[in-house]
Amino acid sequence: MAVLDWSQCAAVESVPGKLSGAWVLRGTRMPVATIFQNLEAGACLDDILSWFDGLNREQVKAVIDFAAHSLEAPVNTRYC
Repeated sequence: MAVLDWSQCAAVESVPGKLSGAWVLRGTRMPVATIFQNLEAGACLDDILSWFDGLNREQVKAVIDFAAHSLEAPVNTRYC
């Protein structure tokens, strides 16, 4: 499994003491992993944005695009 260098993605941050240093969307407490877990479970971007208050569409898309480009593989994401 490929490991992504999230430090290269401007849409995320890792702050010691904030969710144990997990990578989160910048300015939020939303773990990056939660976005991908929901996508894997069949959610689309609009679902995630409606379920989690305070998320920014462009920021979430930037995370998904970063992962897709980093892995050099097409991502089948439903943007609804």
